[in-house]
Amino acid sequence: MHGRILIINPNSSRSCTEGIREAVASFAGPGIPRIEVTQLDEGPPAIVTWRDWFGVAEPLCRRVEAEAAEAYVIGCVSDPGLEAVRGVTNKPVLGMFRCAVAAALTRAERFGIIGFTQKSLPRQRRALDSMGVTDRMAGWIPLDLPMHVLTDPIAPQGRIAAAARQLADQGAEVIILGCAGMAGHVGVTMEASGLPVIEPCQAGAAAAVLAVIGARMPALLSA
Repeated sequence: MHGRILIINPNSSRSCTEGIREAVASFAGPGIPRIEVTQLDEGPPAIVTWRDWFGVAEPLCRRVEAEAAEAYVIGCVSDPGLEAVRGVTNKPVLGMFRCAVAAALTRAERFGIIGFTQKSLPRQRRALDSMGVTDRMAGWIPLDLPMHVLTDPIAPQGRIAAAARQLADQGAEVIILGCAGMAGHVGVTMEASGLPVIEPCQAGAAAAVLAVIGARMPALLSA
């Protein structure tokens, strides 16, 4: 099976991009489309404000128009530019947040989200409303840490563990890590909460692989 899936991190944080790359590395293997991870060097250090969110839509569109792939994943857990990018390609374009929520709901009835900053909440609520699942959210707790701290392998773990325990107390049955910068912190979240944890980079990659393989099935069956 040839071709590739392109994950585009819309921010310019190299540590975040590397974390995404590490999170999806296990998807490499025979019969699986090649997954590549890139970033927008012209993007903001992190997608924090609505201005950041809207500002990366056009650069994302240009990148997708310039780089052929069988599927694209927006590498940010507020799904910036999703609708715009879908308008410039006929290939699947997936948002990590929506993929993570969908994955969470295959594991349990109520999910909790550890958010990036308080400013992320309106964007993630917008996505939850569009999916019709806002009432399935048991809790949403922001870390309010800068990206360079969030991607550190040690520095944010105390805050993440405390948020995970609080979400479990609020009735969450599965936890979603609400930023791609948390990709390296699945273990501490799971240990602190005792719950399944959905890592959005992996959720997006898995959904993209399924979309690509599904699109190829008619040709494979007729071969």
